[in-house]
Amino acid sequence: MNTGNNLLYLLASLLLALIIVSGVLSEQSMRKLRLSAVVPDEIYAGGPTALGVRVANGKRWLTSYSVMLEAGEGRLYLDRLRAGEQRLLTWEATLPRRGRQRLPGLRVVTRFPFGLFVKTGRHLLDEEIVVFPAVGPIDAARRRELAGGGSRPLRRRGRGHDLYNLRDYRPGDDRRLIHWRSSARTGTLTVREMQAETALDVRLVLRGGGSAGERLEAGLSEAASLAAHLLGTGATVELAGRGVHVPPGRGHAHRRRVLTALALYDPGAARAVAPPAADAVAEIAVDLG
Repeated sequence: MNTGNNLLYLLASLLLALIIVSGVLSEQSMRKLRLSAVVPDEIYAGGPTALGVRVANGKRWLTSYSVMLEAGEGRLYLDRLRAGEQRLLTWEATLPRRGRQRLPGLRVVTRFPFGLFVKTGRHLLDEEIVVFPAVGPIDAARRRELAGGGSRPLRRRGRGHDLYNLRDYRPGDDRRLIHWRSSARTGTLTVREMQAETALDVRLVLRGGGSAGERLEAGLSEAASLAAHLLGTGATVELAGRGVHVPPGRGHAHRRRVLTALALYDPGAARAVAPPAADAVAEIAVDLG
C-alpha cells in the first residue's frame, strides 16, 4: 500500500517538475525579445500594404526557441533566434481608414519546450503612421477636363507624345524610340527624345466643408488621385480648401505634403480661410459634400 502511494507521489512530483521546467524555459524563450516596427514610406487606405517587425534577441547567451507572432489574422513563426541575433518578419495588412494612427500590437506566443502549455505576451508597436487616402486611376471625364484645363507642352524631355529632339543611340535607351528613317539615312542608330506634356500650374480646390462619411472620403480620395496623377506628369500642384492650404510645388516631397494634408483633413476642425488670389492657373474643383 505504501509502495503505491510512493509511486503516486513520484508521478505527481514529476508532473509538477514538468510544469515548473516548462514555465521556466518558456519564460526564458520570450525574455528580452525586442520588437520594432518596419513600415513603408507610403501607406494608402483600403489597399494592401507590407508591414514588418524586426525581432531582436537581447540575451547574451541563450537562444529563444519556437516563438510565434500573431498579427491580426496572420501568424509569423521563428523556430530559433540566437543570442544577439535579429530577424525581419513581414506580413500583409489592409488599413481601412486614412489619418494618423498607431500600429496594432503583436501577440507573442510560445509552446516551448514540450508543447503542453502556451505562454503569451503582448508587445506594443509604438510606431505612429500616416495613412494616405486611397489613390486610384483617373476616370475618362477627369482626363478630358485635365486635357482641356490649361494643359500645354513643357519644352523639356519627358514622356509626352510630341517629338523633342533626335540624338544618337546610347546603351540603355529604349529600342522602341529608335527613329528608323533617320537611322537609315545617316547610317547611325538615332533615337527620339519626347517632349513632356503637363499642366504647369494646377490648383486643386476642395469645395464644401465636408462632413464625416462616405462622400467626404470619396472626395479626399479623388483629390489624392488627381494630385498623384498631376505630380507624376511633372505639374506644379497647389491644394486649397476650407481649413487646408498647401502652396504650389512639384516632385516627390511635395506629393507627400499634399497627400499628408489630405490624410489629416478633419472636417470638424476645418476653419474658413481666405481663398488664394485669382491668377492664371488651371483650377480643378473636388466636391467633399
